[in-house]
Amino acid sequence: MPAIEGEPGAQDPAPPAATPAAKDLPDTTPAPAALVPAALGGQPGRERRPRTGHSPPARLAAVVALAAVIAAVFLLVRSLVGSNRAKTVQAPTVVKVVIPEGKTRPQIAQIATADHLGGSYRVASRRSTLLDPTHYGAPHGTPDLEGFLFPATYDMSPGDPVSRLVREQLIAFKEHFGSSEFARAHALHVTPYQLLTVASMVEREAQLPSDRPKIAAVIYNRLRQGMPLGIDATIYYAVELRKGIATYTQELTESELHIDSAYNTRTHTGLPPTPISNPGDASILAAANPAHAAYLYYVAGADGCGEQVFSTRLADFEANVASYQAAVKKNGGHPPTCNRK
Repeated sequence: MPAIEGEPGAQDPAPPAATPAAKDLPDTTPAPAALVPAALGGQPGRERRPRTGHSPPARLAAVVALAAVIAAVFLLVRSLVGSNRAKTVQAPTVVKVVIPEGKTRPQIAQIATADHLGGSYRVASRRSTLLDPTHYGAPHGTPDLEGFLFPATYDMSPGDPVSRLVREQLIAFKEHFGSSEFARAHALHVTPYQLLTVASMVEREAQLPSDRPKIAAVIYNRLRQGMPLGIDATIYYAVELRKGIATYTQELTESELHIDSAYNTRTHTGLPPTPISNPGDASILAAANPAHAAYLYYVAGADGCGEQVFSTRLADFEANVASYQAAVKKNGGHPPTCNRK
């Protein structure tokens, strides 16, 4: 029976020769995990939580990256919300102020009021630092800017002052009436202002584009011969000024045909003192380039389709007038109705 270790008399086997003594071996036994030496920053007897495997700089970088992602998401959401809000904001209201060719200052004033512009158009269109009528040959003391208020469509806003509309019209006029019109006025032996006055009469008289240069020819031919122009549109303008109304639509009475006014071109020779409307490009072009014709007369055609019938002799003119009057009588006293298809 083998001897039991520790028993008296038991013989211990000799240790292996290669094994060093226990005291010569390093102590590799780990310290108890529950205790942290005070020298490592812990407190004796307090448990230390296991490490997660990230060093403090790594944790800081992770926090910064997370914050950057959150900020990016916030900015993206904010931009999307702002974009949606921008889509719901209504654009400023734009009013298209339409000024047709041939309108007068009082008629344009009515349009400005209807389009909710602020102020008095008649006052604003009397004079402007933007345009001096005397530069175009108008007499000193010319009362207003009639003729220079270019007809077009202007984008305005409700409540805009009428002075802005006047300014836009004068700028447009300068763009459409320039050096070539000055040159043509010189060739026709009139001032640019007189050419503009001729254009204003053409605008009020012509119903068809083809008649514009012919009417301009009649005006210039009569001026050269010292004949009264006899243009009813100037008398209508005189009546409107006298009555203080924008538009007179009645047939001219015998007394109105003899109204005492410088605008009565039946009783006064030469041009009226100012333009009688605000002409557009076509009438300005016709006034600058009248037809090469000897016409001295014209009257509305008896067919009622808008053409004027032109003539060089008084007898032919009277015959044309008789034809028109017969057509009016046949139509119950009203202008003849065009039946052309």
